[in-house]
This record gives sequence, C-alpha cells and structure tokens, in this order.
Amino acid sequence: MKNISKWLIFVLVAIAQFMVVLDSAITNIALPTIKQQLHFSSGAIQWVITAYALTFGGFLLLGGRAADLFGRRRTLLIGMIFFTLFSFLIGVSNSATMLIVLRALQGIAAALMSPSALSIVLTTFRDGGQERNRALAYWTLVATGGAAVGLLLGGALTQYAGWRWNFFINVPVGIVMSFLIARFVPAHSREDEYTSLDLPGAVLVTSSLILQVFAFSQASSWGWLSAGTIGTLVAAAVLMAGFIFNESRAKHPLMPLSIFKIRNVTGANLIMAPIYASMLSLFFIVTLYIQTVLHYSPVKAGLSFLPFPTVLALMSTRIPKLVGRYGFKPFLIAGPLFVAAGLSWLSFMPVSGGWLLHVLPGELIIPVGMGMTFMPLIAAATSGVPPREAGLASGLISTSQQMGGALGLAVISGVAVSVTKASAHLGPIGSFVHGIDRALWVGVLLTLLASLLAVVVIRQPKRPAAAEHSKPQLKPATALEKS
Repeated sequence: MKNISKWLIFVLVAIAQFMVVLDSAITNIALPTIKQQLHFSSGAIQWVITAYALTFGGFLLLGGRAADLFGRRRTLLIGMIFFTLFSFLIGVSNSATMLIVLRALQGIAAALMSPSALSIVLTTFRDGGQERNRALAYWTLVATGGAAVGLLLGGALTQYAGWRWNFFINVPVGIVMSFLIARFVPAHSREDEYTSLDLPGAVLVTSSLILQVFAFSQASSWGWLSAGTIGTLVAAAVLMAGFIFNESRAKHPLMPLSIFKIRNVTGANLIMAPIYASMLSLFFIVTLYIQTVLHYSPVKAGLSFLPFPTVLALMSTRIPKLVGRYGFKPFLIAGPLFVAAGLSWLSFMPVSGGWLLHVLPGELIIPVGMGMTFMPLIAAATSGVPPREAGLASGLISTSQQMGGALGLAVISGVAVSVTKASAHLGPIGSFVHGIDRALWVGVLLTLLASLLAVVVIRQPKRPAAAEHSKPQLKPATALEKS
C-alpha cells in the first residue's frame, strides 16, 4: 500500500474521531441556553454532558471488541450512521427528557466509532515504525485539540446560529464521511473465528462504570459519606469483581485479562485516567470562570481557548522524533509535571481576575504537557499488542480516557460544589471562585500521581520503537484483508 493511501485512511478515520471528541466538548458553552429554552432544572442540566459521557465510556470495551469480531470498518460505519441520526434527533428535541435520552444513545454510537477508528490506525501503520509514531501524534492532536476546538465552535454556533446547530452540524459531515469511509477504507476481516460477544461481561463492566460515575456526580448532593454514595460505590465494586471473575472463566471474554501481562499497557491505562480527568476539569472549570466571573460571551469564551490547540499542535508535531530518540518514558514523567504546573497557576484565579494574567499562562503551559504525554501514552498502550486484540487495546485506552475523565470530572466538580457551599460567607461569586480554585488542586494531585505511575510502572524499551526504520513496511494483508 502506498503512503498516500495510508494517510488518506488516517484522515478519514481521524475526522470520525474528531466528531466524537467534538461532541464531548461542544455542548459545554451551550448549556445555559439549552437550560433556558428546554426548561431544565439546575440539577438536571449536567445530564446533557453526563449522559453522553456515561454511555460513551461504559460501552467502549464492547465497541472495541465488536470491531475485532465483526470488522473494524463495519463497526465504524454502523456507529457513524447512528451517531448522525441521533445528532439530528437531538437537534429537533423539544423536551429535557428527550434530549438526555438521545444524548445517551449518541454516546453508545460514539463507543462503536472511537475504538474502531483507532484500531484501523493501529493496523494500518506498522508497530514500532516512525510512521506510526507520527500517526499517533496527529491522533493525539485530534483527540485532545478537538475538545478545545469544540469550545470555540460551540460558542460561535450557539451565539450566531442557535444551540441546535451544535448537533445539526454532524449531519452533513456524518453522511459525507460515511460514504468516503465505505469507499476508501479497506474492509477488515474479523480477527477471530468466533463472533459471539461476551454479553454478561459487557453488562457487568458497563453497569459498574456507570454506577461509579453516577455516585461521584451525585456525591455533592447526597453527601460524600452518605448511605447513597457509599452504597452505590459498593454496588459498582461488586459488579466490577463479577466482571473480573467472568472474564477469568469465559471461553471468549470481552477483555482477555492476559492483555494486562503487557506491563506498559497496564501502566499507560493507569496514567491515562488521571491525565484526561485533569484536562476535562480544565475546560469545565475555566469555561465556568470565564463566563460567570469574567462575563465573556459564548464566542469570546470560545476564542479565549484558542492558545490551547495552537500550542498543542506545535508540540504534537515535534514529539514523535523526540520519542524516537529518547523513548516514551521520559515524556510520560515530565509531561504531567507541566500539566500540574499549569493547573497550579489556574488555581489562584481571583474574583477580580483577568484572562491575560490569570488564565492565559495556564493555557500555554498545560498543552505543552499534554502534547508531551498523549502520543507516548497511546504508543505505550498499544505497542506489542497482537493484531487480533487491536480493537480491544483501542477500546481499553479509550475507556481509561473517557471513564477516567468522567470520574475525575465528577469528583472535581463535586469538590467545587462542596467547597462553594461551605464558603457561602464569601458571597455568591467569592464562594464560587474559592470552590473552583480548590477543585483545581484535585487536578494537580491527579497529574502528580500520573507522573509517579510513569516512574514506577512504565518500562523504557531497550531500543526506542520509533528509532527503527519505517521501511520496508509489513505487508498490510494481515491488517487490511478484504472481507
């Protein structure tokens, strides 16, 4: 296969991934408008975001395994078709309940798309080659920069076209991309002879993950040590134990536990969760600060995040060569430290603050760390994984990313709410700012934990994978066989 064909495949599946990431972020700035027009209560509006995150993260393992068993292109196309349909239906929603239900269904469709798209990239570019490192660097830019672009685009669409166009925009893009992917991305034969999904395992792990996020999202209302919070977390732990037991006994498990024998796969997944949680907390908290305290309009709020994807793009394009020279471990240690430094700066945002002094420095430092971290992280999480488990590895790292983000955001927002309530004597704005400042320190601790995990768990390859010559390429027949 010629390089131009490989990169065409990459561009097509990267656009599909961009749609998924965009819809994780684009709605944030539109929430005040949605709340007003569809008459959401203050407690229910968070479910516009949470419903999508819960089903997206909860079904990722199932989506990744389905890609291995039924074909990656087929699974991607099924997910994209339903994602496009649900986007249209969300755009015409006329009630809060309808919107939340459709967002949950959209998350399931996204869970089919994301691991399928990444596994196509993994099987298109040779493991250990320089081209794969470049592809993963660009994938990092899509996966992390897309969230920042979503805030910018969401602000413009909400202010000038209406909040419904945050979802309508997916419709023409989804239709065109479905046609192009069907036309240009080769069909992949399934990697295993059997085609039965481990449905008991899927139900157990999805239920456990959903209950975990639900417990933390409600903790600020129920109480962190209330019977409801503790009981829900205990139920989640029991379901997760049942999932592990099922996987150890099932003939064809959803997640073969043997994949965790690859030490760097285990380490990368442990690191991904706190890193992505910190990034989501940045977007969520800074968006609230800019709109509530600085009184920025939706468009101005979106533009205020423009430095983030700009710096991230510069870092992401330079990291592959450095990883090829020094390996990925040094960057997995140093990257989270930059993120922690940026979050620390933001944690001092005052009531009478300004964007230039109190927000911009953090927006410049954090993407440096993110750019240093994400490409090596995905490389570590997917290197050495056999082709038959490419979808599983993709689903696993995506699950760590999304569920880690959802859990972390639930904890961080819960801390913000709790501190705000406890400091009511500072006044409405003062207590709000005090709450989000303290919540950002949770993000700092999470990133320091990620750096420590990199020191302890990640093993530096004796020979950096990217240092190998990228040619000749392995025959793509093993990964790009026709159905």
